[in-house]
Amino acid sequence: MKRTLYLKFLSGYLVFGILGFILVSTVTHHGLRNQVEASEAHTLYTECTEIASRYALSYYNGSLELADLHSHLETISHYLNTQIKVIDVSGRIIIDSANAQALHQDLKIEGFDISDFGSKYYAINRFYQTFSDSQLTVFAPITPSYKVRGYVLIHKPVADIYAYSYELLNVVYITLLLIFLLAFVILLLFSLLIYRPIRKITSVADAYIDGDFSQKINIHTQDELGHLAAAFDYMANELNTLEDDQRKFVSNVSHDFRSPLTSIKGYIEAILDGTIPYEMQDKYLNIILFETERLNKLTSSLLELNKFGSHGKTILYMKSFDINYIIRMTALTFEGICSEKHISIELILSGQNLYVTADLAKIQQVIYNLTDNAIKFSHPDSLITIETTEKNEKVFVSVKDSGIGIPSDSLKKIWERFYKTDLSRGKDKRGTGLGLAIVKEIIQAHDENINVISTEGVGTEFIFTLSLSKE
Repeated sequence: MKRTLYLKFLSGYLVFGILGFILVSTVTHHGLRNQVEASEAHTLYTECTEIASRYALSYYNGSLELADLHSHLETISHYLNTQIKVIDVSGRIIIDSANAQALHQDLKIEGFDISDFGSKYYAINRFYQTFSDSQLTVFAPITPSYKVRGYVLIHKPVADIYAYSYELLNVVYITLLLIFLLAFVILLLFSLLIYRPIRKITSVADAYIDGDFSQKINIHTQDELGHLAAAFDYMANELNTLEDDQRKFVSNVSHDFRSPLTSIKGYIEAILDGTIPYEMQDKYLNIILFETERLNKLTSSLLELNKFGSHGKTILYMKSFDINYIIRMTALTFEGICSEKHISIELILSGQNLYVTADLAKIQQVIYNLTDNAIKFSHPDSLITIETTEKNEKVFVSVKDSGIGIPSDSLKKIWERFYKTDLSRGKDKRGTGLGLAIVKEIIQAHDENINVISTEGVGTEFIFTLSLSKE
């Protein structure tokens, strides 16, 4: 099995690290340099304006000697680790903190033009080629009597400024490395807590595909993976059971079809070859007719069941009708067979009329099947009770007999298709084993419930619910 999901997460982790490094080395690096540059420029500009308004202005006003001004600027430049100049508007250097001889020399910055600074108060360049490397230069005008007489310039090597940004960038790189390591820990946790269970589920699912439903996932966490694993285990158990059910179904269908077909074939061959004399043929033709009717009933029941089930939606024709009337009419249809077996049907109905909302034809079939079942397994001279009661917007319909009952180990199996208890096989040979399966499918299609209470040798009671009509 390919570990594509794990490789995807591992690739994502590596891409995250590479992109993070590229992001820090470009965008973050550039942003830090700009931020440090602007911050340093602002700091130097504050100092520059202070020098221009305090020391340089005093010099132009005549209250401070040139040598004293130079001494002050030299001290400040050492403190700021910068180079400070005072120049006039033409670019002639009056004082240079880094060159004491400038006081006695007529030095000039060639090409100086204050407009080259543009709208900013600082610039980064080699300042008219007077430096061998780039400098951050800020300026402030000297304005005695509100007239610009010169400028104070402060130069600081860009390399010194950017050294601080590199220190900050190193902190960012260390943080990125820690994040990368944390992400790796998370990846390991993901592999342990998520990927391994998923891989286990996938492995077991492959076994299910190969038809091996014996394997269990055994993940019992209280999360989506635990729920998925439980669903897979349940599905495997159901599929395993389904295979057994299919084998039983095929076996039962084969048996129930083969028996009457064998009888029919045998009797017809006996009639044709003269084994059965002519005067006995009517008897065996009636047996053939009986077996044919049983086959027809079995086929009809199978077609009826095919309309139900979890893979197909049953179409119900819902309407409001009187369930008491349907019970009375259904009971009348069994009058003949009840007379033969000396069985009485007692109706205990809630009120004269009791309206429910359901599919009339299918509910009538439910009542017919349950009553027919009760008659089949009742003793002669016994009583069958059909009762309706109303409670909490529901109608409860009960069909109760005092017959042979159902063994306790068979109660959960009576709803299975073709299931017949040993007692039922001995008592009645005509059953198909599909009647109760059809009953349950019909009731479930109505989103209602049906239950059975039975004691072997005492009797059985089936109770199902219907929705009370609101009309």
